[in-house]
Amino acid sequence: MYKEYFGLEEMPFSIAPDPRYLYMSGQHREALAHLLYGFNSDGGFVLLTGEIGTGKTTVCRCLLEQAPENIAIAFIINPRLTVEELLATICDEFGIQYPEGSGSIKLFIDLINSYLLELHATDKKAVLIIDEAQNLSAEVLEQLRLLTNLETSQVKLLQIILLGQPELREKLSRPGMKQLTQRIIARYHLGPLSKRDVAAYVAHRLTFAGAKRQLFSDSAINKLYRLTGGVPRLINLHCDRALLGAFAQEKNRVTKVILKKASREISGESGSPVQFRKIYAWSLSLSGFIIVIAGVVFGTAYYNTKRSTEINKVSAAPVSQLKESPAPSGPLLRPASLTSGQSKITAFQSLFSEWNLTYNPVEYNNACDYAQTRGLQCYYQRGNLRSLVILDHPAVLRLIDVQGQEFYATLKDIKGDFATVVTGDKPQVVPLRAIESQWLGDYILLWQVPQKYQGEIKPGAKDALVPWIDNKLALIQNTPYRNRSNILYDEELADRVKEFQASSGFFPDGIIGPQTLMRLNSSGESSAPRLTKEAPDKKD
Repeated sequence: MYKEYFGLEEMPFSIAPDPRYLYMSGQHREALAHLLYGFNSDGGFVLLTGEIGTGKTTVCRCLLEQAPENIAIAFIINPRLTVEELLATICDEFGIQYPEGSGSIKLFIDLINSYLLELHATDKKAVLIIDEAQNLSAEVLEQLRLLTNLETSQVKLLQIILLGQPELREKLSRPGMKQLTQRIIARYHLGPLSKRDVAAYVAHRLTFAGAKRQLFSDSAINKLYRLTGGVPRLINLHCDRALLGAFAQEKNRVTKVILKKASREISGESGSPVQFRKIYAWSLSLSGFIIVIAGVVFGTAYYNTKRSTEINKVSAAPVSQLKESPAPSGPLLRPASLTSGQSKITAFQSLFSEWNLTYNPVEYNNACDYAQTRGLQCYYQRGNLRSLVILDHPAVLRLIDVQGQEFYATLKDIKGDFATVVTGDKPQVVPLRAIESQWLGDYILLWQVPQKYQGEIKPGAKDALVPWIDNKLALIQNTPYRNRSNILYDEELADRVKEFQASSGFFPDGIIGPQTLMRLNSSGESSAPRLTKEAPDKKD
């Protein structure tokens, strides 16, 4: 309803665990790294806990999307099972056939052991993921521990990942669980977002949904943190209702007053945030259960069938429609022979080659120092793929591999649903979602700095770069060329800059900084390499 009113392309605050919208806070990166470590360890338990709505399921979705092909996954969402029901469910999830009506624990374990040995013989491994694991009984937990005894003379055959609420940690701390807890090889507790992360979370989701301006006032963001305590699912509920309220009142953004009213509408009362969370805990649990079911449907379809993955495009109007690309090669792989630091050097070498330059790390220890000798500057930023498509420059990305190890790679180009990424000296064509699930959000790109650029230019300022900007916009916007000498950044030019920023996908504040200048460069005739390999459309 409010989507068209605010110029959005998607609803930004759905509670569905869409990994495209995952804001990778420091906590979420750590959680994903722990799960990835578990994927590549031999046996034992990995534990991920967190309050309701903190993003455990969404992180797990990211994990599922980048799991290597040599891993078979069983995902259990209803852990309120007897031992026999648990073993039968594991067989069902792995596709292990067993006699109908069988209730023999020994038979189930023998069948599971044979299956795991067959996987091991083909250099594959098995991972069992159990969600809502706080509901597991002591008997079932003990049986899971016994399953981790299945092994060859060299390796354990089954890795178990437990996802659950804080009650799971309490349950595992009991004296009778000592043997199981000794087999936990990695654990992480996912807490609420910090006040700073709440602001970044809201901005991230709005930007990805196509917002071109700020839709929440600073005071509204501060109030949002106090009302939700930083819980992502509560943030989504409040923001969605607040945007609806702003639309109903024909306001151009959400204020603190609108947000408070939305919170009362959600809770049905004007009570405190603590009271609100108590009242709504049951509804969040229910929505979490629905989300997990959706995740399991997705995971089962992903791993048990060979389907072609349809990935939503990160490009948005007015960025040009991109061409189709060949099939992906799989998740991004870190070159085994390179350390993290070495991968950063090779990534920069690949980035400079896009500019037809050769970077020698022996001659220049710092790649950005070398860039300055060639009239370029490094631009450090955090963002998502959509923001990189808008800037339209190749970039060095900081990533994590399937073992949770950090490495660097060069995002060379994006075509359709796929991207070419260079790791070491090897280009890989991968799905955009593979990048999103492995990328930590940091990037470095090179940009060609105009000769007279001294820093940000705000409306009303005088700057020697103003005539260059005026002439550049005349070419892009097909307006009369004025051969301007006046260096005043006047209101008329500011309006044209804002129009250009809005049409490019930026917040139209009229401030001319690196991002606006990058887009100006890539929109006209320039030797700068383009990420999309296509010139943006000019306005008629």
